[in-house]
Amino acid sequence: MTATHPIAAPVAASVAAQMPRAKSELAELVAFQSVADPAQFPKSECEAAANWCADALRAEGFQDVALLDTPDGTQSVYGFLPGPEGAPTVLLYAHYDVQPPLGVDKWVSPPFELTERNGRWYGRGAADCKGGFIMHLLALRALKENGGVPVNVKVIAEGSEEQGTGGLERYAEAHPDLLAADTIVIGDTGNFRVGLPTVTATLRGMTMLRVTLDTLEGNLHSGQFGGAAPDALAAMIHLLASLRDADGSTTVDGLAADGTWSGLQYPEDEFRADAKVREGVGLIGSGTVADRIWARPAVTVIGIDCPPVVGATPSLQASARAQVSLRVPPGQDAAEATKLLTAHLKAHAPWGAQVTVEQVGQGQPFQADTSSPAYTSMADAMRFAYPDEEMQISGMGGSIPLCNTLAALYPEAEILLIGLSEPEAQIHAVNESVSPEELERLSVAEALFLTHYAESKKV
Repeated sequence: MTATHPIAAPVAASVAAQMPRAKSELAELVAFQSVADPAQFPKSECEAAANWCADALRAEGFQDVALLDTPDGTQSVYGFLPGPEGAPTVLLYAHYDVQPPLGVDKWVSPPFELTERNGRWYGRGAADCKGGFIMHLLALRALKENGGVPVNVKVIAEGSEEQGTGGLERYAEAHPDLLAADTIVIGDTGNFRVGLPTVTATLRGMTMLRVTLDTLEGNLHSGQFGGAAPDALAAMIHLLASLRDADGSTTVDGLAADGTWSGLQYPEDEFRADAKVREGVGLIGSGTVADRIWARPAVTVIGIDCPPVVGATPSLQASARAQVSLRVPPGQDAAEATKLLTAHLKAHAPWGAQVTVEQVGQGQPFQADTSSPAYTSMADAMRFAYPDEEMQISGMGGSIPLCNTLAALYPEAEILLIGLSEPEAQIHAVNESVSPEELERLSVAEALFLTHYAESKKV
């Protein structure tokens, strides 16, 4: 397919006409506080979001729509839309669960209320990844208005991707025929930047550990006992500091941290701007930025249980707890990385502090075959949706554990990763947003990809 393919302009017009409806639907979906952690938000919010997705699929003529009860206690939404006889099958993926909104007081507008500002739509999940589900709907509707959907389509909307608890992975392994497809489009990554069409070739895996240090039977007066009694919070600070060297590089005993990235590079000044690094503050680690975020492990302390500053008392803490995330690059095994991180935490705890380590999540890294025919089809589709740019191939520092499960279950399937999470989207942070222009262009690209992919299978 080229930019002059007869269906291209009508598809683009159909998607453009649907954008007001897309905004309204995304607002409805964003309104659900679908954080897949009942300790933070009611489970009913996730259930309501799942039902919304299921109803949307039924309205588009999907068959066998079901809420799949996955082993981690969440629900994934499945539906099947039959195409022409003998057509290939494409699986479209998104997730409806979201990260918690973090400091709600720092959001300019309410996190669960889609708000337009400066040409973007703000709200938790707008880009990651409720917008991805809307993108799939837009693409399919445009095709239905212009001759029909030329492939068999399966849609799966996951309910616990952000928690990393593996419910859908385990369900897919137990029902291996359910998600079988010739090609899989994961709508949960994003362009390198707004206006630059990008497919993602690699994902870092991850492991998540909670570490608890116990040093005393109970808290003590810091004046009476401080200086000799071992303080668990001080021990935790010491332990966590052992995970980085002087320049900030990750240092887990036995874990290689010297990988390099040979593809699309990420200029340091652009990265500083995207990451909103304050003036005078340096970046951490060594090597190129692309090396650091796509090809090397990265440890992050994502939470510490300790007394807040307001109301703190002059006490030595008897116990301390932290949650540690380790991103694992392609070429390394997440299970082995988990063992190494666990051993490191136990070996480096100071003063004989008692250490307990609990694993709370794990996912393997992923590497796609970008030489496959599906990538050629996507490049052609992107060429029309983004007429001034050629499709780029990048890495991504985040994790989508399901990718490896799908690759193992369906080794012949081609897996493509696209999505709405470009740097300005600020996913997982306050004031997450989506570019409606990107939503429109990527919906056009996905529709044209499905058209071209179907034609390529007829040859």
